[in-house]
Order: sequence, then structure tokens, then C-alpha cells
Amino acid sequence: MKYVLITGANSYIGESFKEWAEKRYTDEFVIDVVDMLDEDWSEKDFSGYDVIFHVAGIVHQKETKENAKLYYQVNRDLAIAVAKKAKKSKVKQFILLSSMSVYGKNEGVITKETIENPQSNYGKSKFQADNRIKKMNNVNFKVVILRPPVIYGRGCKGNYVLLSSLARKLRVFPNIKNKRSMLYIDNLSEYICLLIKNEESGMFFPQNESYVQTCQMVRMIAEARGKKLRLCSILNPFVKLLGVLPGKLGDMEKKAFGNLIYEKELSKYKDNYCLANLEESIRLSER
Repeated sequence: MKYVLITGANSYIGESFKEWAEKRYTDEFVIDVVDMLDEDWSEKDFSGYDVIFHVAGIVHQKETKENAKLYYQVNRDLAIAVAKKAKKSKVKQFILLSSMSVYGKNEGVITKETIENPQSNYGKSKFQADNRIKKMNNVNFKVVILRPPVIYGRGCKGNYVLLSSLARKLRVFPNIKNKRSMLYIDNLSEYICLLIKNEESGMFFPQNESYVQTCQMVRMIAEARGKKLRLCSILNPFVKLLGVLPGKLGDMEKKAFGNLIYEKELSKYKDNYCLANLEESIRLSER
């Protein structure tokens, strides 16, 4: 039996992992959650847990000069404080939820040789936390740094919600052949369960077995909703035109239709964690 504490209440990833693990590994995991917004979190006794899964953080917020400091206080300083407490409490494994954003890329292929170069306060604060916490790793305190790509699933936030909304409203969509690394939430939850069961340490880059093509994903969403959506190449030049514009419009085009992937080799694991393929994951997400 593994005793796991999720540090961060009301987290989409944390709650999804808890639900998945308690359903699929009923006799193998006991999972508790502590609210990090409560200042009394530091009084929580960590000593009875085998694993701390730290998910608390700021994400899906518009970055401003006013909230810049908060990113570092929460995503970096709080994460380091939790890791120190866990190590002092003789917790055996610490799992830190990081992000693909630490590479600071809108397009391209990320390999094991790719150097981190975060551009946003979110990416910088995550990267600084990664660096500090991975130095705590030893045989008695195994540190896992998780750097997933875009995560989607039922109840998620972020870009997938926008694509789902477009799929329900539009009848035609640009037929652009791009590649994106993405990860279905249940596949991520299974991956975390395996990391805990196998008592892993190190840097990990989970992703779906197949890359996602934005237009195909939108069409699958439409089909899951019982709607028809036609892919139209005539629209492609107009979309590509947005990509050469500076500012938000150009960034939006790259996020939606650009190519940003983890090299497949980077995401291989000894156990199968992709239990749902793309089509099935879309159906479950839109259920």
C-alpha cells in the first residue's frame, strides 16, 4: 500500500489522478489532499506518507506586471518549501508537476538535448523550482520532475475548451497538417500511478502515443457531439497569414496550428500508460 498526499486542493490534475487511482488501484493507494491556500498547511504531518505529489501552482492566468511576483512565490518558493518539508519528514518520493513551458518554445521539436529557455513568468518559475528540487534527489528521497505537454480531458481548462467550442459552432475548419504533443488526462493519471508503483526518480515527458493534428482533433470533437465538420484547405492561407503577424494574433496561430512536439523517444516508458487512443480520449472528454 502506498500512502500519497496531494499538495494542492481543487487542482484538475490532482483531482483527476485521485479519482483514477482510487478507481483503478483500489487496494494499492491511499490518497489524501491538503489545501495549500490554507496557511496551516505547514502544520500537516508528512511523515506518514510514502509520496508527495505537488500540484499547487498558478496557471491559465493572464500574466501582468502586478501578478509576476506571485508566480515565483507559488510555483517556485512554495514548491521548494513543500519539497524540503517532505525530505525532512522522510517521505520516500516527491513528484513535482512541471511543464513543457520551461523550454520557451512555440514551435519545433524538443529532444533530450534541447536546452530550457523559458520566456514567461510561468515557465521561469517552474524551471527554477525544477532546478532547486531535483538537487534534493538521493536514494532515500526520490525526486520526479513531470513535464507534460498540453493536457486535455473532461472538465479541463485551456486551449482544448476553445477547440471544443469551435467544433460545436463551426461547419468548416482549416485543413492544416500540423503536429502537437498532447496528453489525455487519464493517460497522465495512469503514468503517475506507474511512477509511484515503480518508485521512479528523474525527469519524465509523458505524451499520447500519437501526435495530434489540430484539424483532426476538432473534427473528432464535432463527431463526438453528433455534428459534421468539413476540413477546408482554402482557408489555410488566411490562417498562415496570421502566423506572420506580430503580437497576440501570431501567437494564437502558432499555438493552434504550429508544430510543437516532444521527440517520441523522450516519452517511452517500460509500462504502457496510454490506455486511451486519441479517438477514444476525445469521445470520453466530450461525454
